[in-house]
Amino acid sequence: MTWNVRIGINPLSWMNDDLPSLGGETPLETALREGKEIGYEGFELGNKFPKDGPGLKAKLDEFGLACVSGWYSGFLAEVAPGQSNADAVAAEITRCQEHLRKLQYNGVNVVVYGECAGTVQGQIDTPVNKRPQFQSEALWQAYAQRLNAFGEHLLTTYGIRLAYHHHMGAYVESPSDVDHLMALTDPTKVFLLFDTGHAYFGGASDPVALLKKHVQRVVHVHCKDVRTPVIAQARNEGWSFLNGVINGTFTVPGDGSIDYAQALKVLRDAGYEGWLVVEAEQDPAVAPSYQYAKKGFETLSGLVRSLA
Repeated sequence: MTWNVRIGINPLSWMNDDLPSLGGETPLETALREGKEIGYEGFELGNKFPKDGPGLKAKLDEFGLACVSGWYSGFLAEVAPGQSNADAVAAEITRCQEHLRKLQYNGVNVVVYGECAGTVQGQIDTPVNKRPQFQSEALWQAYAQRLNAFGEHLLTTYGIRLAYHHHMGAYVESPSDVDHLMALTDPTKVFLLFDTGHAYFGGASDPVALLKKHVQRVVHVHCKDVRTPVIAQARNEGWSFLNGVINGTFTVPGDGSIDYAQALKVLRDAGYEGWLVVEAEQDPAVAPSYQYAKKGFETLSGLVRSLA
């Protein structure tokens, strides 16, 4: 008996979209070749990938790799003055077309939805503690309604599920935020991308406990380990998210403190079938890309074999 999961990786191990100084000179082909050699089945997308569906498929086919998914920057958390919920959703539906068609062409069935309205995740001089937060329950509920409508559109139009990425520096960051979002959204329209590293950094001292709570909503998983002393320093000293990345808040599975054996057991026992994606943004000059990508793959593949 085998456990029907696939192991992929995000190109952040080689090059960082938000901080081009970290591996920015590395060609996409280097990442794809090395990832395939290590044993990864697919890649999530980054800025260096072809922007059209056929071009993307051709590039991945060169290396015998699948398209895992791709980040989509959504802006549904804030509505412009005088704009209705319906208008906000309609604008998002128009904005997403090119990206979703590209994913659909490549056989992808989940999209990584990252909420970017008001986020401070990409601002290197803004402490992550200064993130936006909803100031009323009515704002939470209106946001959930917009997400439900957008998620329904993605399913009916593209056959792609909205995998909501809780993320540092954004509206949905903490365990209580994740709880609230899952309670307010429709479980048939809005799904969860569970990120182990963001869960811990966001306040879940035991990410596995948070995963257990919401595992039935999980359709995509980012496997990001953490260096707990660095995260404690980042919080105590008010670092920005990007300064945390530069200083090593994250690493690959097996190099930090998260119990991946337990996390993967929770996923397997819940019947999760999808991608396990190594996503550990750090400086490749400090954490060599191939070495760390290989460690992440070997950690996850070993655990998957033990759970089969």
